[in-house]
Amino acid sequence: MSHLPGGADPVVDSVTTSVYHVPTDAPEGDGTLAWDSTTMVVAQVRSGGTMGLGYTYGAAATAQVIDEQLAGLVTDRCALDVPGVNEAMSRAVRNDGRPGLVAGAISAVDIALWDLKARLLELPLVGLLGASRTDVPVYGSGGFTTYDDQQQDRQLRTWVAEQGIPRVKIKIGESWGTAEPRDRRRIALARRSIGDATELYVDANGAFSCKQAIRLGPYLDTHGVTWFEEPVSSDDTAGLAQVRAGVAAEVTAGEYGYTLPYFWHLLQAGAVDCLQADATRCGGLTVWLRTAALAEAAGLQISGHCAPHVHTHAAASVPNLRHLEWFHDHVRIENLFFSGVLDPAGGTVRPGDDRSPGHGLTLCADRADPYRIA
Repeated sequence: MSHLPGGADPVVDSVTTSVYHVPTDAPEGDGTLAWDSTTMVVAQVRSGGTMGLGYTYGAAATAQVIDEQLAGLVTDRCALDVPGVNEAMSRAVRNDGRPGLVAGAISAVDIALWDLKARLLELPLVGLLGASRTDVPVYGSGGFTTYDDQQQDRQLRTWVAEQGIPRVKIKIGESWGTAEPRDRRRIALARRSIGDATELYVDANGAFSCKQAIRLGPYLDTHGVTWFEEPVSSDDTAGLAQVRAGVAAEVTAGEYGYTLPYFWHLLQAGAVDCLQADATRCGGLTVWLRTAALAEAAGLQISGHCAPHVHTHAAASVPNLRHLEWFHDHVRIENLFFSGVLDPAGGTVRPGDDRSPGHGLTLCADRADPYRIA
């Protein structure tokens, strides 16, 4: 039976990759890592004259996984059977260590396949998935530990005063939690920059011990911090649950989930108040949507981690969405590389509003090629 009128099922004719290395606009760091560049791996899948685009942020070797282990598996399969292709990719990498960059490779291809399917059907991706909402809330994310006071203030005021985004996040936990006095001062400065009406979030990237995170709780309350992301390692589900029970702010984690069972374990442990998931890591939009369903079954909301333009259409399709992370570094790259990017003015984006097929992004080679390394 044909999926498209008047012809046979469309098949994937080719899978290709490209790798881009983009310097940051200033040194960036959080509680447990510092960096001065970001690598984007792009996967493109073609069926006839139609191209689907996906990407992930991670090691350049991710492209090698796609080229050598996934492309041959995906080619000649029905371009409309995205969950089936996702399952085939996941089974094929069993002995290669699926968590990590292999999961990133699967994710990039899966995202490209969803984009391709929607384009073949001439639908916005949210139209294919089915919309639960028209507006998708976002929060400004950056506030790196490497910023001085002026850089932090300028970034926060840009989001709040110029773009009207009513929720923002800064990094804390500097130097694995050993610079707590500066963390506290930066939290107070952030509240001063954004005023009382804007939601303030913090992200420790797993830098603190449980007791240290709990001791910080009253200070977060004083400055109206309502979101405490990865206060301890996201692998420490018992520790997250302990911090969650000991602070008033919502405890969140999940960005390093590479498989669906990982999220189940977080939920079973009572580790989070809001579940995070990253479609560029967890297995693409296929697994991100399943993760949202897990969270909904547990009575929780889901928040999309980073890579905001990957998540927008899927985010609009789930009823339990909290928001998407409008992450400074990724937004900067996506605005540079793609046409069809969205405007977060007022604190929301509207995926599919212009009726462009797929996720609406087109790679602008003239702007991206100067950063291409493979």
